[in-house]
Amino acid sequence: MTALVLDWAAAALAGPEAAGGKGWQLARMAGLGVPVPDGVVLSARASLGRQPGQEVPPAVAQALLEALRERGWLARPLALRSSAPQEDSAAASFAGIHLSCLNVLGAQAAVDAVRRIWDSQWTPQARAYRQRLGLDAAGAGMAVVVMPLIDAVSSGIAFTVDPVSGRHDDMLIHANWGLGESLVGGQADGDEYRLREDYLRQAWPLAQRRVGAKRQASLPAAAGQGTSLAGTPPERAAQAVLTDAQAEKLGDIARDAARALDYAGGGHDLEWAWDGRQFWILQARPITATARHTYPALRSQPSYWSRGNTREVLPQAMSALEWDTGRVMAQRMLTRGFELSGYATLPGARLAALFQGRVYLDASVIQWVGYDALGVPPPAMNALLGGPQPAIAVPPATPAQRLRHGLRILRYLRRAAPLRRRAAADLPRLLARAQAWLEEPLPDSGAGLGARLREQFLTVLAADDLFFLQGSGGGALSKLLELVEKACPGEGHALTAALMAGGEPSVTAEQGYALMALAGLAATDAEAQAWLRDPRRDSAAWNTALPDGSPFKRAFADFLARYGHRAVYETYLRNPRWREAPAYLLDSVLNLIGADSATLRARQESAARGAWRRVRAALPFWLRPLAARLLAASRLEGRQREAARSVLVAYLAAARRSALALGERYAGPEGLGAADDVFHLTAAELFALAEGRLAPAAAARRAALRRAQLDAWAATPDRDVIVEHAQDDGPAPAAARAARMAGEDAPGTWRGTPAAGGRAQGAAFVARTPDEGLAMPAGGILVAPSTDPAWTPLFLRAGALVMEAGGYLSHGAIVAREFGIPAVVNVQGILEHVATGDMLDVDASRGTVRRQPPAG
Repeated sequence: MTALVLDWAAAALAGPEAAGGKGWQLARMAGLGVPVPDGVVLSARASLGRQPGQEVPPAVAQALLEALRERGWLARPLALRSSAPQEDSAAASFAGIHLSCLNVLGAQAAVDAVRRIWDSQWTPQARAYRQRLGLDAAGAGMAVVVMPLIDAVSSGIAFTVDPVSGRHDDMLIHANWGLGESLVGGQADGDEYRLREDYLRQAWPLAQRRVGAKRQASLPAAAGQGTSLAGTPPERAAQAVLTDAQAEKLGDIARDAARALDYAGGGHDLEWAWDGRQFWILQARPITATARHTYPALRSQPSYWSRGNTREVLPQAMSALEWDTGRVMAQRMLTRGFELSGYATLPGARLAALFQGRVYLDASVIQWVGYDALGVPPPAMNALLGGPQPAIAVPPATPAQRLRHGLRILRYLRRAAPLRRRAAADLPRLLARAQAWLEEPLPDSGAGLGARLREQFLTVLAADDLFFLQGSGGGALSKLLELVEKACPGEGHALTAALMAGGEPSVTAEQGYALMALAGLAATDAEAQAWLRDPRRDSAAWNTALPDGSPFKRAFADFLARYGHRAVYETYLRNPRWREAPAYLLDSVLNLIGADSATLRARQESAARGAWRRVRAALPFWLRPLAARLLAASRLEGRQREAARSVLVAYLAAARRSALALGERYAGPEGLGAADDVFHLTAAELFALAEGRLAPAAAARRAALRRAQLDAWAATPDRDVIVEHAQDDGPAPAAARAARMAGEDAPGTWRGTPAAGGRAQGAAFVARTPDEGLAMPAGGILVAPSTDPAWTPLFLRAGALVMEAGGYLSHGAIVAREFGIPAVVNVQGILEHVATGDMLDVDASRGTVRRQPPAG
């Protein structure tokens, strides 16, 4: 490859400045093991200094000819696609703005296509797009992606996040027969498939469960316009484009591609093709705008993403494998208790997300659910969450709502009681299972290790009772605090903390006492103490360094058998367990020599008794039994919370052991750089590596990129609160309203498919061609049959978009979402009933268009 023509490896290194956004993303995916066709990139440097209309320089044409000849592509149909440096980026998609040329045959045709693609960056729609987004002029040049044309049986677009509903657990696939130009252009809708992540299927977490599909009517092509349906036999066009198995397979590939590019879960818009043998990814770009999926009461309020108490247990950025499991665990911990009360949480609402690698919780949603479900005031919920985020606004509770809150609390107590009673037997049993995994011999094959790892992850993710115990340990405590504060204003927190002191210790307290006991043994074991104080001591060799008769050695072995699955910042899988790296424990033992556990316990009991006397004296006699019950429940909840955490960490320790063994198997010159690179792979990638579906070299490249990303995130500020949607003016479209509802719904009212959220009112401007639309006044409601890239300048002036045809994955829908223009598409027959000047109310959230009386 020359400096002007880059293969995928060179394009990945060159970055978007040289390879353009599209070329760079394709090159990255090819190196990361995503099924991308072979291709090259004509560098953006080749077009620098060129003016519109000028021919391709001879040196550039010659370099392209040599690249095609070298690869044997001179006689093959090619696809040449634009790849501007800012194209397909997180800030701008350029969807349909620049030119792509298909079925290009021969060297001269390829050179002509390059010239036309270069010129497309100077079209009115391209200029308007850059101006609207505040982008620089086209001075950075234009790269061109050159690939053999896929002989597509079917093709389409996959959104790994539903852009209309905003649900991150939903994927939408549109499929069309052939190459699918009509799908993006809006002349045909294609078939739609909705898939939802299903974490508890055997293939977790790659599996996508199909939850919906619909057949769409394909519109005939306009005169002079070819569509992907032109050569499709009628009997095929009448069939579903994808089988269920194909849709789920494509969902696996699309989600893998998106996670390869961004494991934090950012949504991607991917173009794909099926050649009858396999699926190919032809393009990937970050989704630049999605709806907000939240509760109606929150749509006019900001989203407060809070670090809160997550900073305590998760102070660092999370690796890919840690987040892959952590996001599910966080979601279940935060919702399980409310579900027990009978409260239906909003399906698909995200409660945890990564920002610069760090975990944040949606405090706005958590506050609302606490209030709506159980009547917990937002300030009280904030106090439990921690963090400086503001309290959300909530309406005063009505008597009926207060009654529902009380009934839910009773239901929660009734359902939680047997779970807590069973926990006494379940927690030791579950811990023993995890510890058995830590001692069992590991499988001796990659496939066996992958199967063991899958079993361990599935066990964790199905542990709803553990999530309940871990995530709902503050219910009784919050009520106790409320009661104490009312009785002793200003003293509630201090007195409640004192009340909680002493009593039966939790597993964490027991662990501390056991360390103190080890320190006491070390103080009387001269050989052990001398070794502990030796600055040259090898902590990992404690078992051979200490004599067999040492009391400290026996006690330390017992301690590791009970607590060796734990670690410093133990939620991070990449952190060594104490059984692997006991230096921290041994240093702790030295520091505890001389400490007196008996005095510590006595002080705790004294504080608890004193606090109880103070509270009992302040409480009315009829509330004292309630306070005593709340105190006992609070202590039990605290102990079970700690015990559940210990069990979950033990399962994670077992998974860490299996993952490291897998990493050791695939580490080497042609594979992972180190065994611990596995923590920078997702669970799905580990399974694929173990089963031979992901090449070790591709896995190594994924891990190396993410390790570097983690280092970069570590250097960024750790913000307390991140605020989103601070200027949100209207409700986000609900997923339930994304269904196709075309035609006149009532006199003067039409219903279609919501494509971009929001609401607008104004005068209709009916345009059947882009030229007609040039007379539209600013703020007009553009009513059109369908749109293609030529309509983009009109979007910049439109108050809303109404399309008679097309789906929400058409060009018009994509760009309308990006610009924030309310849009309703697939409104059948509206051109027959609406005239320019009619006053319209476009409610894109509901997918409705209403005619209003004329002003005045």
